[in-house]
Amino acid sequence: MSRAYNFSAGPATLPLEVLEKAQAELVDYKGCGMSVMEMSHRSKEFIGITESAEKNLRLLMHIPDNYKVLFLQGGASTQFAMVPLNLMSKSKSADYINTGAWSKKAISEAKRYGTVKVVASSEDTTFNYIPEISTDLFSPDADYIHITTNNTIYGTCYPDIPSTGNIPLVADMSSDILSREYDVSKFGLIYAGAQKNIGPAGVTIAIIREDLVGKAMDITPTMLNYQTHVEGESMYNTPPCFAIYMAGLVFEYLLENGGVPAMEKKNREKAAILYDFLDHSSMFKATVESRSRSIMNIPFVTGDEELDGLFIKEATARNLKTLKGHRSVGGMRASIYNAMPREGIEALVDFMKEFEQKNA
Repeated sequence: MSRAYNFSAGPATLPLEVLEKAQAELVDYKGCGMSVMEMSHRSKEFIGITESAEKNLRLLMHIPDNYKVLFLQGGASTQFAMVPLNLMSKSKSADYINTGAWSKKAISEAKRYGTVKVVASSEDTTFNYIPEISTDLFSPDADYIHITTNNTIYGTCYPDIPSTGNIPLVADMSSDILSREYDVSKFGLIYAGAQKNIGPAGVTIAIIREDLVGKAMDITPTMLNYQTHVEGESMYNTPPCFAIYMAGLVFEYLLENGGVPAMEKKNREKAAILYDFLDHSSMFKATVESRSRSIMNIPFVTGDEELDGLFIKEATARNLKTLKGHRSVGGMRASIYNAMPREGIEALVDFMKEFEQKNA
């Protein structure tokens, strides 16, 4: 079997060991005579899967006891509505920092339920940097402050998490959760779609501080109320069972391989290989200012759309897959999540050198 180096932004590459373990257990999970896809979410076997997954995620992220961990559905896009519906409980207003397409969508959704103040933005230069953030930017009566820690499309990330004082900080961590160490206690709420660093699409992780639960607006649908899922222990309705199982396998894999600190070290080393080539290339250019560069998503261009297209075509033929940039920005993008091996980056850079020499 020849596995491709899959640079997709999501659904993204998964650790081979995880896929092989799931394959081995697919038909008969630990001798119970059925697949995880077939078993009741109320069964002792599946409850054991969810309990283990939560326990291991808590270990990986050092989640304090006063935070609830939820396994939800609907992706980050549903969280764009759940956050204001549940947290706009006092002033009915919130501050947002606009750093890309996903934060723009979060802002647009939040405006349906209250007042949104965009306190900083990098849209002036097509989101190629993270704006400087100081506490005097924030509204003192804001119910929460929202950031997107890593911007999948534009390839930026926060070098430092802004201090928000007593105002709860909400973070969409969909594309960098578990890739670098974060102090969970600095956040009121963290949410993340699974399909980048956690597992297959279908499950969304929410980590919410207990004091923020139970304050939803009266108009909040039952399924969009965090309290519903806290009280139901993520099983108010049938959860995305197989996606939770796969996430649990990834959590086990990460713990067995040094946890988040080890992943962050490897991720920074992988990103440095590609950025170093881009910074010295005569053909390829990184598009993000150095201070704000993501270690998960690295966009780059040649400056010639026809040459970009030829590169993507030839890279695909070399088993370097899904390098085409997002349709809104073009160019190329290498998404190098936790499961992307160093060898994949080295193979990509070797091909880029070859392509540059051939097309100079």
